[in-house]
Amino acid sequence: MDDLGTKLDYTDYCSIPEDGQRHEIIDGAHFVNPAPTPRHQSASLHLAIELVATIERAELGRVLTAPIDVQLSEHDIVQPDLVVILADNAHIIAESRIVGAPDLVVEILSPSTVKHDRERKFTLYEKSGVHEYWLVDSSEQIVSQFALSDGRYERAVTSRERIRLCVLPECTIDMSRIWG
Repeated sequence: MDDLGTKLDYTDYCSIPEDGQRHEIIDGAHFVNPAPTPRHQSASLHLAIELVATIERAELGRVLTAPIDVQLSEHDIVQPDLVVILADNAHIIAESRIVGAPDLVVEILSPSTVKHDRERKFTLYEKSGVHEYWLVDSSEQIVSQFALSDGRYERAVTSRERIRLCVLPECTIDMSRIWG
């Protein structure tokens, strides 16, 4: 929110100057996070490679990496680490951003974003109808997978080894390739 208590929107978001940090607006309030760590970026890169090999090569959907703007509502614009949009949902990919809920959102935890990702974004993604949410802890080498059921996230699995996508049950990601 600005100094007058007005909720910020996508127009306000677009007016934020480039400063090398990650900016997001959640419920109209502006949040800033520093650039990710090398460990974070390595996990993000390797996970993106595995998701692309599993999903895009089979023409099941698209995998997009940060920075990518995802507008979930008028006052909710975030930059997840990775998003998966299934072929049936491709219409939400606009020229400048994603408008609507991706099928899968992946957030890789950093010391500066743990609470933000586990609480604020968890609630936002759940409320916005993101079907599947992964919290990747690269320091512990573990993934917590949540699936939307009746409007609420339920923990599907916590694993260090293999994750079967809830949105694409025929697809499994070998997490041992991520930790490198």
